[in-house]
Amino acid sequence: MTTTEPQPEVLRYTAFSSDPAGGNPAGVVLDAAALDDSAMLAIAADLGYSESAFLTAPPEGLGGEEGRAYTIRYFSPKAEVPFCGHATVATAVAPAERVGPGELVFATRAGTVPVQVVEEGGTLRATLTSVEPHIEDITDADLTEALTALGWPEADLDPAFPPRIAFAGARHLVLAAATRARLADLAYDFARLEGLMHQLDLTTVQLVWRESDTVFHVRDPFPVGGVVEDPATGAAAVAFGAYARELGLVPEDSVLTLHQGEDLGRPGELTVTLRAGDPRVRVGGAGTRIG
Repeated sequence: MTTTEPQPEVLRYTAFSSDPAGGNPAGVVLDAAALDDSAMLAIAADLGYSESAFLTAPPEGLGGEEGRAYTIRYFSPKAEVPFCGHATVATAVAPAERVGPGELVFATRAGTVPVQVVEEGGTLRATLTSVEPHIEDITDADLTEALTALGWPEADLDPAFPPRIAFAGARHLVLAAATRARLADLAYDFARLEGLMHQLDLTTVQLVWRESDTVFHVRDPFPVGGVVEDPATGAAAVAFGAYARELGLVPEDSVLTLHQGEDLGRPGELTVTLRAGDPRVRVGGAGTRIG
């Protein structure tokens, strides 16, 4: 007689919206101890979300209260990724519903990521603190290839925002559009952009348009994850916050609002907080269960 191991429950949450139809959905497995890499990848592929998160026991020395500290891994439908902001926010809401708001600590492949969960008007909001970020230049040849893959003439870029690669747990190429119309018109060469992103070890391309001093609209092509576009991207948001601060585009102490997902019909709002004297970047937003 053959027996089948019981499969862990796969929860569905959205991040950066209090509406299940908004923000960025993620699969969440609160106890993935029985799953190997192939099983986690299969669950992520079956769900089809840009990422799903899998929790196991924390490593020794991580810190945090018992029941509030975990190892977390993230899988897109095609591969494991080192860090995912929206899946972290979504995942933090799930245990907070069970043990209450407060601080959680996650051990990620990129480093330790604390998350503060609060309740505001019946809605849970989670804010993560990134690992220490950095930015780097992109070569002219790689920039030309990226713009060609996107179908963006160089004249459509905002000259106030130099193209850079930014990291705050994962690598993202930051490109700023000169107009909202340019940002809205996204029809790119999937295979060509995917090839460049693998070459540069990029997780997404962070496309940005500045509405005002502290308000931005963003989009994130994600072909390396097998997804045309990520609806709300916390990892790219903290990378962008680091980029904007390092280049002096925003004050060292800033609260930025990023709108994402409007062009996909899944509007979400990401709050990016920069603090003087702290190189890390925070991103937060609402989260809620789907279904």
